Amino acid sequence: MGRAKRWMQEQTGRPAMRSPGRPEINQRLIKRAFWGRISAGLQSEEAARASGVSQPLGPRWFRQAGGIPPTNLGPVSGRYLSFTEREEIALLHAQQLGVREIARQLGRAPSTISRELRRNAATRGGKLQYRATVAQWKAERAAQRLKVAKLALNDRLRVYVQERLAGTVLDVRGKRLPGPQVPWNGRRHGRRADRRWGSSWNPEQISRRLKLEFPDDASMRVSHEAIYQALYIQGRGALKRELTACLHTGRELRVPQARTRQRSRHFITPELMISERPAEIADRAIPGHWEGDLIIGLSSSAIGTLVERATRFTMLLHLPPMPGHGAAANVKNGPALAGHGAQAVRDAIALKISTLPDHLAKSLTWDQGAEMAQHAQLRFETGLEIYFCDPRSPWQRGTNENTNGLLRQYFPKGTDVSRYNERELDAVAATLNGRPRKTLGWRTPAEALSELISTAQQTGVATTT
Repeated sequence: MGRAKRWMQEQTGRPAMRSPGRPEINQRLIKRAFWGRISAGLQSEEAARASGVSQPLGPRWFRQAGGIPPTNLGPVSGRYLSFTEREEIALLHAQQLGVREIARQLGRAPSTISRELRRNAATRGGKLQYRATVAQWKAERAAQRLKVAKLALNDRLRVYVQERLAGTVLDVRGKRLPGPQVPWNGRRHGRRADRRWGSSWNPEQISRRLKLEFPDDASMRVSHEAIYQALYIQGRGALKRELTACLHTGRELRVPQARTRQRSRHFITPELMISERPAEIADRAIPGHWEGDLIIGLSSSAIGTLVERATRFTMLLHLPPMPGHGAAANVKNGPALAGHGAQAVRDAIALKISTLPDHLAKSLTWDQGAEMAQHAQLRFETGLEIYFCDPRSPWQRGTNENTNGLLRQYFPKGTDVSRYNERELDAVAATLNGRPRKTLGWRTPAEALSELISTAQQTGVATTT
């Protein structure tokens, strides 16, 4: 706080009023366009650039609003003066035209013009000068009727919400367990980092529970959206933003749904999505269609898995760490030395697929992991048709997900899977392929695949004779 503000506070006993800052120059339309592009899924910098403002201004607007579009950016009713009309008033007023003549040219009532010149004139320097930008800024500030948040008015309701969001964790004896000490830095928690312990009820659970615990108290009601806005929007004066660390996501800013839906890899095009996959693959009627994924272990170790959809036959990919892994600090945008980078995965898949007959190597369905960035070259080398699942849709690779669950018996989570060599991985795959499956009529995947190969060989011999 500056010296003048401190002196003012000491003299009056009240906190000094915050300066509104430099008047904005008709940013209503610009902000509306900016938030429209945010809702469409653009990043803050891209939305700012597309709206015609500086790139750093976009993230600033986004953070100030908590990721929630302001409610005061809707179209202005025709009963109010627009910025264009205010520019006309400023020009005509500078030409010394009277109020009635200005009103006649604009098609407005003279009282409207008179009131506009009196209320929204610039007063700096002790003189009344009408400027369109200042007038628009004053009119927008006067139109703001910010409703005080219900959580800010009702202390009892606010305490209830805070206790359910960030209440303490107790043991069976009722003793408080603090959990990890995690300082709040205004950002989302890091990947695989400690999280703050708390009650961690989500806003919808809190809102619904209020009706059960206080059925006859109408004052103990708040919607889950009101809780989210109290957490994310600055200046609501109800809940501290650091309580967002107690939400399940831990996000400090709200993320538009359109942005999450568009989170796809840059190397994936629409024709490669699973929706374009032929129906014969989904029916499992024809063999040769595979599903793949990675099993991630400790210290960035990984094993690749390939499962054939018709026979459930499984092959494992050996992905050892590359030379130099763990010897020095990671280089940003450097090569993937952990062993499951795009090139390593491509080579491992190509090596395994080359051991199969051509009619058993038709397609491969994978999730949108960066390890498949070289899918085009893999398709060229092996002839496999590559398809990608939708984001966060593991059920679209149900066969592979089920197989990975079975493999966790041999490669549990939290263990280093890079210590196994290719011989050991092949042995585990053979063990899994030797188990009878109910879906195969209690045959084993190895038997089912062997029958397909022998049938294909007999068919080929019959056609050549």
